[in-house]
Amino acid sequence: MASITIIGTGAGDLTQLSLGSYRKLKSAERIFARTLDHPVLRELMSEGLVVTGFDDIYESNDSFEETYRTIVDRLFEEAQQGSLIYAVPGHPMMAEATVQLLLEEQAQHGVEVIVAGGQSFLDDLFTAVRIDPIEGCQILDATRFTKSEVQVRNHLIFVQVYDQFTASSVKLTLMELLPDDYEVTVLQAAGSQDEKIMTVPLFELDRSMEVNNLTAVYVPPVKDTTLLYQDFEWVRHVVARLRGPGGCPWDQKQTHESLKKYLIEEAYEVLEAIDDQDDEHLADELGDVLLQVLLHAQIGEDEGMFTMEDVIGKLSDKLIRRHPHVFGDEQVQTAEEVVGLWNQVKAQEKGAAPSQFDTIQKGLPGLMRANELQKAAAKVGFDWDEVDPILEKVQEELTEFKEAVNNKTFHDQEDELGDLLFALVNVARYYKIDPEVAIHRTNHKFVSRFQYIERRVKEKGLEIEKLSLEELDYFWNEAKQRGIK
Repeated sequence: MASITIIGTGAGDLTQLSLGSYRKLKSAERIFARTLDHPVLRELMSEGLVVTGFDDIYESNDSFEETYRTIVDRLFEEAQQGSLIYAVPGHPMMAEATVQLLLEEQAQHGVEVIVAGGQSFLDDLFTAVRIDPIEGCQILDATRFTKSEVQVRNHLIFVQVYDQFTASSVKLTLMELLPDDYEVTVLQAAGSQDEKIMTVPLFELDRSMEVNNLTAVYVPPVKDTTLLYQDFEWVRHVVARLRGPGGCPWDQKQTHESLKKYLIEEAYEVLEAIDDQDDEHLADELGDVLLQVLLHAQIGEDEGMFTMEDVIGKLSDKLIRRHPHVFGDEQVQTAEEVVGLWNQVKAQEKGAAPSQFDTIQKGLPGLMRANELQKAAAKVGFDWDEVDPILEKVQEELTEFKEAVNNKTFHDQEDELGDLLFALVNVARYYKIDPEVAIHRTNHKFVSRFQYIERRVKEKGLEIEKLSLEELDYFWNEAKQRGIK
């Protein structure tokens, strides 16, 4: 069986290469290298060693993934003609995507992949920046990481900082998490005679020194807790502290039941911020809703019933299960088809219900619950197809309400007003208007216009309590003409 033997050429010059690796390279007939841009290979080639590099593949591909794929395919093709050595910088098992692909796919190509070892740059890097990785260390590939993966409370090491573009990508991502002047360390050829170390403010990362495939970036852990305020795990810690020993007496005494009203209040304040089109206010109010979620999750954890991980896990499972058109093989084209598919999956989850209304929450606000009840009834055909009979129903209920006001008890009046509101919800549903949102907007508009009246009355030095309805209505119409909503 043909074989591919992988040798790591270390992070520095020839003096760091083990004697065994040196002998294997010198005696090999066929050597390929991910890149020839390495001190060890340059020295060996100056001694007459013949090495085929894949640097041209980097230049001809648009992404690192395509580059790695092409290199691996090429190596397997070459191995069909006989065993070979594949040289990579550093240690083969450290930040080498091509090595992982070779190991995963060796069986299907009938090629044995042997990892011969090499020296990692990490020992020299730890020594250079004087850190103990046991305190918490995260190593990330600079060519393929996301902001969500970065844990700024750990020692951070970015490897594969090949070029200025990659360094710039690391810089821009970190600047979303850290101050622009946060100090980071750029290391090149750590532990070799060509070692270079430079500490610079973050904003200068991509122009501090010329980078190459021996460059790494070290980011010290954040100690200033104010820099952690955007970190989800940190805010969880804050809530746990509020509920824990020595925390806040108010937070400690809360229960799921006592917090119900606050969740509703915060949700409505989010709607208000949306109506105001105030993005900063919206971010603030969404934070208040998140606090309610965190408090409920912390109470669940304190009582040993569930944790935030359970909450997130159930949400992730539900989102993936109810979006088979994204995470599965279902095909949909429109938003309406998505809603239909969502409802179909929900029905399968809950099984057959004795009543159409069993899945509708009883604790919903009145208009919202009326809307959901009507939609559930409409699914089995209990609905009008045209708006005229709906409007006639509104007129009918208005007439009955007037009659109740004139001739019946308060209880009857209340019933008839409820019927009228229910009929109006049907009108809203026909025109695809959310009645809860509509009344919320009207409430907001009423407040804005009445506050305008208060300002105008004050400007004129009048007392609002002494003005007639006609006088107040004048200012109200003035507010309408000015477009106040």
